[in-house]
Amino acid sequence: MVQGTTSDAGKSTLVAGLCRVLARRGVRVAPFKPQNMALNSAVAIDGGEIGRAQAVQAQAAGIAPTTDMNPVLLKPNTDVGAQVIIQGRVVGTMNARDYSAYKRRAREAVLESFHRLAAQYEVVLVEGAGSPAEINLRENDIANMGFAEAVNCPVLLIADIDRGGVFAHLVGTLALLSPTERARVKGFVINRFRGDFGLLVPGIDWLERRTRRPVLGVLPYLHGLHLEAEDAVNIQQGAKTDRALRVVVPVLPRISNHTDFDPLRLHPQVQVRFTGPGEAVPPADLIILPGSKSVRSDLGWLRAHGWEAAIRRHLRYGGKLIGICGGFQMLGREVSDPLGLEGPPGTSPGLALLDMVTVLEPEKQLANVSGVLAFGDAPVAGYEIHCGVSRGAALARPLVRLDGRHDGAISEDGQILGTYLHGLFESQPACDALLEWAGLAAPRTPDYHALREAALDRLADACEEHLDMARILAILDEGLGAGTPTAVEAVE
Repeated sequence: MVQGTTSDAGKSTLVAGLCRVLARRGVRVAPFKPQNMALNSAVAIDGGEIGRAQAVQAQAAGIAPTTDMNPVLLKPNTDVGAQVIIQGRVVGTMNARDYSAYKRRAREAVLESFHRLAAQYEVVLVEGAGSPAEINLRENDIANMGFAEAVNCPVLLIADIDRGGVFAHLVGTLALLSPTERARVKGFVINRFRGDFGLLVPGIDWLERRTRRPVLGVLPYLHGLHLEAEDAVNIQQGAKTDRALRVVVPVLPRISNHTDFDPLRLHPQVQVRFTGPGEAVPPADLIILPGSKSVRSDLGWLRAHGWEAAIRRHLRYGGKLIGICGGFQMLGREVSDPLGLEGPPGTSPGLALLDMVTVLEPEKQLANVSGVLAFGDAPVAGYEIHCGVSRGAALARPLVRLDGRHDGAISEDGQILGTYLHGLFESQPACDALLEWAGLAAPRTPDYHALREAALDRLADACEEHLDMARILAILDEGLGAGTPTAVEAVE
């Protein structure tokens, strides 16, 4: 199990890298995350919903993602509540206290899923969540040491040196664990190092003497490495030509599946700008309204921050607009949530740019789909994750033709597109067609799937070069032998 001293320490990255290393060595390996809190998700091969990071790790392992790889997914829709998804299916929306009381059932699902994976694969690489030192969450923990103790699993602890305080993070985390939990920590990995390695060596020597545990490797800062994010929006993008197509995306408070825009961020002819609160809406050729876990609330946020007027001005001057999933719903005349699935029950007026209305219904639509765009017949593939059902005249001009049905809408003037399809830009032909529609002359879209594979191979190469893989493999072989503290560790 890989645990981290903080969120974003590199747990997801290390698990993905080790999955690819082992897969290249012919080991049947699967990723597993007991509990994930994230708004970036994926549809597994068995039709359920899991965290995006586990889908990436499954790709690294060369296998199809299943719901057993992330049996508990929490998708926040307010600051105090989240949609709870167990083994791929929604069981309800709960606040923190209600979920704490529900954890017994969640724990059962976690152990069921883990044991199914363990029966199918030679190695299961487990990713923790947040930090095991969050002592306020220790009771009934299923995400970190509570899980490791339940299945008797050895632990690697990773810390991010780029954010500073790496030695304090590692020593402090270890100090806050119980004796049996400390005994599970078999070694450390330091992540995102840049600089003169010789200056780090005295600190590593001190850390190993202090903790009596090895540093199993120091991973370098891999500039330009692209892996789909578990949750946080990555706003970094390299310099592009002045002739690049300008794409602007509002960073909604509950933005979801923003990995939709990764193919555009990596596109040499496209400049993507994520715009958050307090920022003026910049000039754009294309505005894209992203998915949202709380559509009515995020629609209110857009209005409060001047986006409605900016969008109408953008359209008057000939700009193009796309709405994806929740963003598509916002384009209609109204969005209704009669059951209070994403917040207080009620109805909100939409932007009224497409003649349709949307009602949120309890049965979530989950599917991996493929088809063609209505213009150019460009092939497209992606996935649907939404509770809303949209109806209206606008749907008579669909954007996508799927097997046996249609999806989305094209406005009468051709300036506005809407779709429920995530992954819209991952297909080269579809991305070329959409960018040409948006005003880019002669688009040349890179192969996004090849870029993902190359990134995973680059990460695995770094693991092979900079980690003590022999000792890590020995820890894997040790497996169920971990867990009993020595007398010295019990005194620490």
